[in-house]
Amino acid sequence: MAGKQKKPEAAVPLKLRLKAWWEGYDTDDIKKRLQDRNPKPEAEAPKAAAKPKPVDAENLDPWDEATVDIAQYIWGKGFCGPGGPDYIVSLSKLLALSPEMSMLQIGAGLGGPARVLVDRFGVWITGYEESARLVEKGNKLSKMAGMEKKATLQQYDPETFDGFDRKFDRVLSKESIYTIEDKGSMIEKIEDKLKPGGLFLMTDYVINTDSVVAKDRYKEWIVGERQRPFPILVSEMTDILKKNRLQVRVSEDISLQYVEMINKAWAGADEVAAKLAKREDGTMMIQTLMREAEFWTRRKKMLESGDVKLWRIVANKKSGGPSMMSDW
Repeated sequence: MAGKQKKPEAAVPLKLRLKAWWEGYDTDDIKKRLQDRNPKPEAEAPKAAAKPKPVDAENLDPWDEATVDIAQYIWGKGFCGPGGPDYIVSLSKLLALSPEMSMLQIGAGLGGPARVLVDRFGVWITGYEESARLVEKGNKLSKMAGMEKKATLQQYDPETFDGFDRKFDRVLSKESIYTIEDKGSMIEKIEDKLKPGGLFLMTDYVINTDSVVAKDRYKEWIVGERQRPFPILVSEMTDILKKNRLQVRVSEDISLQYVEMINKAWAGADEVAAKLAKREDGTMMIQTLMREAEFWTRRKKMLESGDVKLWRIVANKKSGGPSMMSDW
């Protein structure tokens, strides 16, 4: 006599999976509830999803074509993370940018922030980015915007490059230092090319305490990131800046604002999915959308737990005269 037939595993509809992400539910729990509601076996077993081909993680650019497209659907054209034009302008106001100034940007992404600052303040920006694909696409977007000379991107490897080839009035680093293991060397290179009296603005992921690294959710976050993170304490970061002759003027936690930007951007993910479904490659693109949703879920949970924080720091390089920021 045949044994009892096992209940089939319920598939979670895309809209419910996105809703689960948005409201903080576990998709496994939703899957179980759907299975309990539908105990009858399907007439035909679902086909197993094709297993992805093994890849060389060390040499693979994590920004493939589909991921770049999905990023712009979620964050806006030319952006691949939280912080659109209004945020970038607000974030950079303390830098007092002008058309006579040059700026170095670390972690330029697709160049969206650079083009916003060029358009608003007329500053000349050279952005450095690890992903060759983001650099290629970012430079094309700058050319399309008529900013190929004022918002240029260069590909680099922060662990092996010798240093920047010119002096800058300002430096912006947006969530990029945390993936660099030798932070002291990077800050030293930045300080070397920052003009006296120049300003350095950075936003970066930091850990709340040393004990965070032993937690399971932290380990899960590390494994799920595009690049291996090396976050440190805020106190350690400010010490590195001070050792490199940079005076910290602003140091603040902006995690709440960052989480709000993540929530706002992903609130329309179901509408994005509906648009993607109409494309010829819709199935593949929706799968990429779901991977990105899971990626940002992990980051959001780490920020909401307080184990990881998004920190903003503004520092200046001594000029020999009165500090430009003495009244901050």
